[in-house]
Amino acid sequence: MKKLNTNQLVALLFFTLTILLVIVAITNRFFFNWVFDRHHNQWSWYIRPLFLIPFCFFAYKRNWAGIAITICLLFTSMFWFPKPEEVSDSVKEFLQFEKEYLQGEWNIQKIWITLTIPISFIAIGLSFWKRSLLMGIGVVILIATGKIVWSIQNAGESGKSILIPASIGLLLCCGLIYFGFKRSEKK
Repeated sequence: MKKLNTNQLVALLFFTLTILLVIVAITNRFFFNWVFDRHHNQWSWYIRPLFLIPFCFFAYKRNWAGIAITICLLFTSMFWFPKPEEVSDSVKEFLQFEKEYLQGEWNIQKIWITLTIPISFIAIGLSFWKRSLLMGIGVVILIATGKIVWSIQNAGESGKSILIPASIGLLLCCGLIYFGFKRSEKK
């Protein structure tokens, strides 16, 4: 059996840590509620899409550790910020919808929809691993559009609360990814 190098060991550690955090969030109601209380702080809504930038960079560099660390940071960024003192009604309503969605009955449709998340990351990763800027930005646009459409279609008016953070995140990501990719090509 081939011995893992440091990069692969760090990647394995952070992929494992991320999976464990997801399992704890799913199985421990106290932790789940603690996370969502902090996720009401919209700073997390604005910074989470920005993690696509280092994710794309590390995929471009074919660096498994960087990819795994970025995914872990993206997930944990939901609860980096303190619980806000004031939250708009639409944000409260939307996050309550998301909590109920996640804690509700799981059927085959919900499983397929949820699988679009790792599939999207695989698609972005492969795009930049293969050095395809057009495909990578296309996937980023599909992810943002999909999140917006899903939110509004399923949560109604409160789903519109993600429009500004998602749009700003999309524009920043696409612009910075494009700039970084073109800069890397020049080197």
